[in-house]
Amino acid sequence: MDFEEIYSKYFKEVYLFIKSLSRDESIAEEITQEAFFKALKSIEKFDGSKDIKAWLFTIAKNTYFSHYKRKKMQIDLDVMEELSTGVQLITHLMNEEDAFAVHQFLHLMEEPYKEVFSLRTFGELPFEKIGRIFGKSAGWARVTFYRARKQIMVYMEEMNDEKD
Repeated sequence: MDFEEIYSKYFKEVYLFIKSLSRDESIAEEITQEAFFKALKSIEKFDGSKDIKAWLFTIAKNTYFSHYKRKKMQIDLDVMEELSTGVQLITHLMNEEDAFAVHQFLHLMEEPYKEVFSLRTFGELPFEKIGRIFGKSAGWARVTFYRARKQIMVYMEEMNDEKD
């Protein structure tokens, strides 16, 4: 059996298996494609000692868990960064003079940074909904928010340096 036949015969089963693990169609599709790519690269190492379907499922499962670990590490890093700069920003917003300066700067910011920052900070919307508003992904909303927040933090640091 050549690889095309293997792909045709087992793609749907591997996809459904990964979808049951991830509960997300796009992740399942991505992982399934990656798993078959890995299988293609190492097909010559397959010795036939176990069923080809079991071998594919093992590759897919390992690919999914590697993907999950990478995503979890990225989320953990994002949360830590958000906590540290978020605390600094909240401190600025609690101080009336600083809050006014943040709002002044926010008024001058370019879109979409201004709106994404406002929706997240003042509207308390999750990144998924912000992304939907703009017709983009939650990841886009998250990156845009972090960039806006970074601009504000740089501005506030410059303001504090001028005061000193």
